[in-house]
Amino acid sequence: MTPLECKLCPRRCGAVRTEHSGSGLCCSGTNLKIGRAAPHFWEEPPISGTRGSGAVFFSGCSLGCVYCQNYDLARGKIGREVSEDGLRRIFARLIEAGCHNINLVTASHYAPAVARALRAEKLPVPVVWNSGGYESPETLKMLEGLVDIYLPDFKYALSAPAARYSAAPDYPQVARAAIREMFRQTGPYNINDKGLMTRGVIIRHLVLPGNIPNTRAVLRWISRTFLPGDVLLSLMSQYTPCGDIESFPELGRRLSPEEYGKAMALLDEFGIDEGFFQELSSASEEYTPPFDLTGLEDII
Repeated sequence: MTPLECKLCPRRCGAVRTEHSGSGLCCSGTNLKIGRAAPHFWEEPPISGTRGSGAVFFSGCSLGCVYCQNYDLARGKIGREVSEDGLRRIFARLIEAGCHNINLVTASHYAPAVARALRAEKLPVPVVWNSGGYESPETLKMLEGLVDIYLPDFKYALSAPAARYSAAPDYPQVARAAIREMFRQTGPYNINDKGLMTRGVIIRHLVLPGNIPNTRAVLRWISRTFLPGDVLLSLMSQYTPCGDIESFPELGRRLSPEEYGKAMALLDEFGIDEGFFQELSSASEEYTPPFDLTGLEDII
C-alpha cells in the first residue's frame, strides 16, 4: 500500500501513514485499530436505550487533550488491528447482541476505511459518529448518507483553553464549521416513539474546572446558531482528573457545586431546554470502560 500523507483532520499535518504506523499526532497507521467493541450504557438516554449502544472505540486521536479520559487509547498505545471486513463483522455482532445503534467513537483518522465498511451494506440500525468535534468538513462529507446521528463535543468556544489543553487554538472555528456540516447532513433531530434517536445532532459540552467563561461562550453560540427543535445539548459534569495534567494544576480537581450551578444557570439565560444534563455526582471513572480488546477476540 502506498503511504498516505495525511490531511484528514484539521491539522493537515501531512504525516506519512503506512499500514501499521504513522508519525502524526493521532499515532495511527492506515489499518483500522480498535481497543474495544461492546454494548455501552453510558451515552445519552436516546442513544443507550435499554440494550446499549454498539460502541466501537478506535485507537488514536488527532486532538490530544491533556485531560483525556481515554488517554492510553487516544495515544495509540492500546488496540488491535482489524480489516474492513473485520469491522463489518463487529457491526454484525453488536446488532445481533441487540444494540440500538452502531456507535463509532473517535474514528475520524480512519474515515476513508470506515466509510467503505459502511457503504458495503446498509445497516438495519442508525450509525452514530461520536467525536471530539475537531473535524474537517471535507472529511465529514465522506460520511454523508452513511451516518444518521452525530455526537460531537464542542469543547471550547474560546481559543485560550483550546490552545492550552488541546494544542488546537483553532478549535472554536473548526468545531463550529464541523457542527454546521453535521447538521446540514442530518437536519433536525428525531426521537421515535420508543425514545430512541434515529437522526440528528447531540452537541456535548464537558464543563471544565475554572472554565465557566468558556462554557458561557459555548452555550451562547449554540443558542444563537440553532432554532428550537434543531439540535440537542448534553451538558456534562463528569470531569475527573486524569490523563497528563501534572503541568495543569487547575485541572487537578473536580467541578465545585458553585461552578456547576453557574453552568446550569446559563441554560436558562440562553433559553436552552432541549437535551440532557448530568448531576454533579456523575463525576466518576465508571464512564471509562476498560480498553481490553473486548469484542475483538477472533476478529482479524
